[in-house]
Amino acid sequence: MYQPETYAIALLFMVLSMLCWGSWANTMKLCPGYRFQLFYWDYVIGLFAGALAFGVTLGSTGGRGLPFFRDIAHADPQHIWLALIGGAIFNVANLLLVAAIDIAGLAVAFPVGIGIALVVGALGSYIVSPAGNPALLFGGIAIVVTAIVLDAAAYRAREHQKSVTTRGVLLSLVAGLLMGTFYPFVARAMSGSHAPGPYATAFYFAIGVGICSLAANTALMRKPLDGRDPVAFAGYAKAPLAWHAWGILGGAVWMAGAVFNFTASQANIVGPAVSYSIGQGATMISAAWGVLVWREFAAAPRRSKVLLGWMFALFISGLAAIALAPVF
Repeated sequence: MYQPETYAIALLFMVLSMLCWGSWANTMKLCPGYRFQLFYWDYVIGLFAGALAFGVTLGSTGGRGLPFFRDIAHADPQHIWLALIGGAIFNVANLLLVAAIDIAGLAVAFPVGIGIALVVGALGSYIVSPAGNPALLFGGIAIVVTAIVLDAAAYRAREHQKSVTTRGVLLSLVAGLLMGTFYPFVARAMSGSHAPGPYATAFYFAIGVGICSLAANTALMRKPLDGRDPVAFAGYAKAPLAWHAWGILGGAVWMAGAVFNFTASQANIVGPAVSYSIGQGATMISAAWGVLVWREFAAAPRRSKVLLGWMFALFISGLAAIALAPVF
């Protein structure tokens, strides 16, 4: 399998991870009227297809470790279970976060959920595999969390202080805790003897997402947490072919980010805490798409745009500190 040999390439993988994780949601915007629960089935197909595609390409080339299919067969049950559990936890967190966004709005749900996920995930991953200068790492994380708060304030100013329900905030908290918990499971799945490499781990992770979705997403179709009407599966077959294609692409893009992130975390001096933290710069990428492409802030008040400027500046500063943590 291919593994970055230098920190420069590992850093490139982490940046690509950030770009993918911050961009996949654009595919949802291209499917207006497609209920998220139906979109999610295509998304899961894309996750699995993306993991398999990376496995038979990068995962089967290079001189380090085992080729993809041999690596899958080589992994022991304990490590496979860790990857499956990581996928299941991510799946529940992802579904809850989308429901929280529908209820409480992006301005509340995203910063609460992703902010908690960043702190929990980085701390948990650092405990599993401590690597990098802790002052730079956690100092950078603190700056990134501040940037996420400013991002929330910018959206809130644009939305003119919409009311927030307790249910939306609680869902955001639970989603954030779960989203931060999945990565330490992934880090442990890739640690120790008979552990699969990052490409095989991503494959098992995708299977975990798929198995969990059969129960979790089906339940949300029958009883959506946002209070809307139940979702009939008949709507999936009636959806335009283009919507299915966008959903599959969205899942494949997210999985590309996961593969780049998992692979970078295994580089000698990087570690999972640094890799995960840079990957969570996806919030900045998502905001950039909203500002530059979707023109979400074209009619926003000046205060909202000033907050966005500070958000981008702090994000770049925080990510730079995290990126320097393995070097110093």
